[in-house]
Amino acid sequence: MTDPAGLVARYRDRIRREVLEHGVTGADPRAALAARTRALLRSEAALPPGDLDRLVEAMLDDALGAGPLEPLMRDPDVTEVIANGPDHVYAERRGLLRREQVRFEDEAHLRHVIERIVTAVGRRVDESSPMVDARLPDGSRVNAVLPPVALDGPLLTIRRFAAEGLSIDDMVARGSLTSAQAELLGGCVGGRLNVVVSGGTGTGKTTLLNAMAAYIGRDERIVTVEDAAELRLAQPHVARLETRPANVEGRGAIELRALVRNALRMRPDRIVVGEVRGAEALDMLQAMNTGHDGSLTTVHASSPGDAMRRIETMVLMAGLELPHAAAREQVFAAVDVVVHVSRAADGRRFVRSLHGHDRAEGELRRLDAELVARLRELRCGC
Repeated sequence: MTDPAGLVARYRDRIRREVLEHGVTGADPRAALAARTRALLRSEAALPPGDLDRLVEAMLDDALGAGPLEPLMRDPDVTEVIANGPDHVYAERRGLLRREQVRFEDEAHLRHVIERIVTAVGRRVDESSPMVDARLPDGSRVNAVLPPVALDGPLLTIRRFAAEGLSIDDMVARGSLTSAQAELLGGCVGGRLNVVVSGGTGTGKTTLLNAMAAYIGRDERIVTVEDAAELRLAQPHVARLETRPANVEGRGAIELRALVRNALRMRPDRIVVGEVRGAEALDMLQAMNTGHDGSLTTVHASSPGDAMRRIETMVLMAGLELPHAAAREQVFAAVDVVVHVSRAADGRRFVRSLHGHDRAEGELRRLDAELVARLRELRCGC
């Protein structure tokens, strides 16, 4: 019986040379390389047509795609792919992480795939710069860590996103939030309240933020600011900003804080920050407090109260030596609503609670329709 893995390994270097020497340009580079690969294999190995097709696909995946991970990358149900070294590959489907019967030949094979992925998007990863975070052309986010930082071999994480984000109606149908919660969210965003979506890693904060942004009017100018562009807003007037890492000389980095500041000069009706995680929180709060009502953002936090405390801490990181009381006052003056999302044991992501606050007391309370109406009146000054 033919060993596909053995044949792939046998011809891998030759196919890679084909890519380097002849390139893979054209309308369909994969098809062009497939034709050359078939010609090479037919001249040197007698294989049944079915085996030949499978072998060609495996070799193309190795030469152009994510190698053994490519079938997972083509699976629409897979939202995250993780390789902990060459022998331990996991995939997330519907919020649940499971080990896959997929492996790389060795650490060198995994490293080669990582280098090809990051090089294709103009990034670099090696021993001198062993960590990289990048965005692929399809919007997927890639994080890779190499030895010596990764003690047990190269680590690769690919977070994938659907071509079209979920709508609020989709989320209601999936049980991620109730109709009453959806109505409240629509009132909050439509009423130009400043909303923070909080939750842990992988709880669906960005997905909910994207869905909530659909309530923003189509005649409003929206400026989005993100570390890695994930938001896909359907409105016609959207300006998207994305941070830039430093180059190989350590220069040219553009931080999130600089982009938030620049967004204020772009005549935005709304500012949407993908996630605040540092000193840019102060600039975001100042935007919320200086006429840019209805701004949206997310923050990593374990509860709504923790979200407010974390934002307060990030304001203090701005280096202005603000007293704690002043920072807290900034937070409570700017943030109207905290929407907290969680992930259940079965992988389902859902809105756990919506909290507003009494400005006089500076305390959070669960939202109801009456409170939303009062907050809207307060924000609109009507």
